[in-house]
This record gives sequence, C-alpha cells and structure tokens, in this order.
Amino acid sequence: MKVPLSNPADYSASVPECSAAPERFVVPAECAGLRLDQALARMLPQHSRSRLQGWLREGRILVEGMPGADAKIKIWGGEEVCVAVAADPRAEPDAAEDIALDIVHEDDDILVIDKPAGLVVHPGSGNWRGTLLNALLHHAPRLAAIPRAGIVHRLDKETSGLLVVAKTLEAQTDLVRQLQARTVRRHYLALVHGAVERDGTVDAPIGRHPTQRVKMAVVASEGRGHGKEARTHCAVRERFAHASLLECRLETGRTHQIRVHMAAIKHPLVGDPVYGKRGASNDPSPLRFFRRQALHAWRLALLHPHTGLEVAWEAPLPEDFASLLVSLREEA
Repeated sequence: MKVPLSNPADYSASVPECSAAPERFVVPAECAGLRLDQALARMLPQHSRSRLQGWLREGRILVEGMPGADAKIKIWGGEEVCVAVAADPRAEPDAAEDIALDIVHEDDDILVIDKPAGLVVHPGSGNWRGTLLNALLHHAPRLAAIPRAGIVHRLDKETSGLLVVAKTLEAQTDLVRQLQARTVRRHYLALVHGAVERDGTVDAPIGRHPTQRVKMAVVASEGRGHGKEARTHCAVRERFAHASLLECRLETGRTHQIRVHMAAIKHPLVGDPVYGKRGASNDPSPLRFFRRQALHAWRLALLHPHTGLEVAWEAPLPEDFASLLVSLREEA
C-alpha cells in the first residue's frame, strides 16, 4: 500500500520503535546512476550502510512512497525518500530489566550467579536487551556506577553455570587481577562425542578463525593473526556408548576455549551448533535431541576480594543436561 509522503507523521506512527519524525528528502542529481544503498550512504553519512540496509529490509525507508525497495535498484535523481529512523540501541544507556536471577551467593562485595542457558551475559549485536547485565542493574541499581555492571568474565549464551560479579570498583579490580594471575579456578562439565580414553591437557593457542570470522580456532602462535596461549585440563568423569562426560578446568580463558579445544581433539561438544559434529542429526538417540552445547560451569573458586580467603561454590546441572545423562545411563 502506498503511503503518501505529504503526511510523514502517518508513516512514523505505522512503523514500530521510530525514534523521531521521519527524515524526508529528494535524491540529488549527483546520485544519479548509483544503487539505492550507495545513494543512501552518501546522503545519510551519519548512519552506517548496514543500518540503512536493515531499515530497507524492515520497511523503514520509502522510495516514492513505496516500502521494501531493493538495495540494488538504480537511482536516477529526483526521487522522494522518507526514512523512519530507528533508535540505535548502542547509543542508549543500559536499561534495568526485571529478569529473574538465580543468586548462589551475595555480600557487599560480590555476587555469584547460576546463569541459565539462553541468557546472554552482556548486550551486543542482536542482543541489546534481556541480558544478564540488564538483570543486574535491576537487582542492584548501584552497579550502574561500575563498568559493565561489575561483570568480569562471561559465559556463552547457551552455556549454563556459575559467574561472579563485582559489586564495587575495588572488588572488580581485585577479581580482574585474579583472572589475569589465573588464581580463579573454573571447572566445567562437558559432554563430548566419542570415547575419551584418558585424562589430559589440551595446550593449543586460540585465535580468530582465518576465514570464518565469527568463529575461533586453534591457530599458530606466531605470525599474522596469531593465537593466544590456551590450556584446558580434562578428566574423564563417565563414559557412555557414544559420548564421554568430562570435567574441564580452564587455565586460561579464551573465547569459546573448551568448545574449540574439544573440537580440535575430535571430541566436539554434544549439541554445539558452531563447533559440533557434522551429521549429528544421525547420532543415536538421545544425543541428537540436545539442541545446545552440553557445557555447564559447575564449580567456581577464588580469593574473596575483601577477606582474601578462598571461597568456592558449586551449581547442580540444569534439568536438560541432567536428564540427558540419565537417558545415556539407561541406554548403556
């Protein structure tokens, strides 16, 4: 349906989350012959090309009153364009949100959370709301005065388990130093494909994947794009017909470290959508029905920032992971 450009207020009301009145202009003659996305980038340099392309897909940009224009169409000059600008979530302050937290421990200095699978730790691309950070700001508003709301380390979205948060700047500095000194001990339970024969250590540098930039990989420790040292200590907890349950202790804390290291030794995590086993849909039941990486941060130990004494916590396996192990034991 054509929207009349003579009444742009009607357009802003029809588009959700429109941050301001639509921008309305005529394409200048010097843009003639350019693709629409190129012309928009030239006319609206304050917005990135990716944002403009996203607005085209969302129907936020009208060309001659018509939404859904193809980014590749040619512009001849003189066309009327109306843009319903969407607020950039990255430019907005982090908002407190009433999201339930499973608090394992809390005092004046630190907060220990048992994070469920599916909860993103920190706002980022595609996940600007509904994160652990938003939940923390609601639970303890004073965390707004601390960088990253006191978060000092992360867990992947689909990894469950323990995570410590600093409630003061002093505690945050202390915890960061402990992480750098590798005195924070983080133990995970990981269910991997195949039979792991013995305990051992994976010592292999990790860096950005050379061709797939959204992934990490074991890469050379020297040269361009070199990896950073990474060590994961593994102990076999239990073996099943087609999988092994490992206890993994991180010595370093690289992005996706356990997932990358397990894939590197040909025992990828069950359910891992990025580094997992290809053709896993053909795996014997019940492994093929587990739809996230089977990884749980079950034990966390550190020196308390205020007392200097060692403290430790453990978190039971979440229901989906525990049920999977029960099914594997029954199968065996």
